Amino acid sequence: MGLLSPVRFGPGRENIAAGLRSPLILPSSAEPTNATRILVVDGNQINRRLLKSMLRAGNHEFFEAETGMEAMDLIAAQPVDLIIADFLLPGIGGTELCRRLKSNRKTQFTPILMLTSVHGFDFEVEGIESGADEYLTMPLHPSVVRARVNSLLRHKAAIDSLEEAETILFALARAVENRDTGTGEHCERLATYSVALGLELGLPRKDLVALYRGGFLHDIGKISIPDSILLGTGKLTADQCKVMELHTIRGVEICKPMKSLAPVLPIIRSHHERWDGSGYPDRLEGEAVPLLARILQVVDIFDALTTKRSYKAAFTKEHAMEILKEEAAKGWRDPELVSLFVGMEHEVSLDSKALLDSDWPELSSTMHSLRNINRHLQD
Repeated sequence: MGLLSPVRFGPGRENIAAGLRSPLILPSSAEPTNATRILVVDGNQINRRLLKSMLRAGNHEFFEAETGMEAMDLIAAQPVDLIIADFLLPGIGGTELCRRLKSNRKTQFTPILMLTSVHGFDFEVEGIESGADEYLTMPLHPSVVRARVNSLLRHKAAIDSLEEAETILFALARAVENRDTGTGEHCERLATYSVALGLELGLPRKDLVALYRGGFLHDIGKISIPDSILLGTGKLTADQCKVMELHTIRGVEICKPMKSLAPVLPIIRSHHERWDGSGYPDRLEGEAVPLLARILQVVDIFDALTTKRSYKAAFTKEHAMEILKEEAAKGWRDPELVSLFVGMEHEVSLDSKALLDSDWPELSSTMHSLRNINRHLQD
């Protein structure tokens, strides 16, 4: 019998096995709190113990579950950094467990190492296609298990680091928003309005996600603009205007290192371009202005007009729509987009809670970042 091969008991030994069973979910409280959290899911306690012994030299906190459903319940209550699951689990099975975890935006990035005693390429393909990040067949060599586990944990740490970086960017965007407009809701309105307009246009989901993120990040470059210019109440001089215009380029520089934000960069850079080519920073004209930037520009102007600011009262929606139509007639805005926006049904908004609760995997990191910010602000 190979290491970690399934252990089969005859009728006379079932009671012995039952007597050896530990509680279904076992956190190892002796480990430091900063240990990586590993969930071992296997219907056989001896297999779980052997696997834990292979990894005992690492700084890990172990949790245990016998079935896939027990694992799902535990993960809902206690997020983990790595899941090691048997292919032949009682109940829903290892592959179904993988599918459910990878289709859930809260657990889709949690790495899964699948183990099995069943040999054959078909089974390995099934395991990988179900979402397993690694697949090992028994018997196992302890050094191989440790190497795979360490590799998966490094990958998870990299993902966590990216989420932290994204959280910082969204926090900066919120800081800019509060500094510039004095309201903490402007960006969320832009995000939801632009998605509403994007839906009306029938844009694909990736573009809607970019619009949602762009609503928060479009003005992040203003973090580099001096208060004397950003918060001034008088008309800006020509030199001050040049400094202000730099915020689009600075915003791109801030967000460019994050590959996940690549679709948002055209929005950040070009949301102040004009249809007639008189905008900035590149003097783009007509359809050369990226569509997503044109969409966000329209809803940004609408929200600015309908929101009370230190220098103006809030305009009615009807008045704001008339101004948008006037600006389109002047050649500043995309006339078709303005016409579509004005013609949208009475509510030019989207239920943001429905969007936040949606099953869009592409939005998961953004939602996680925004919730982190909100949680820190409430602490």
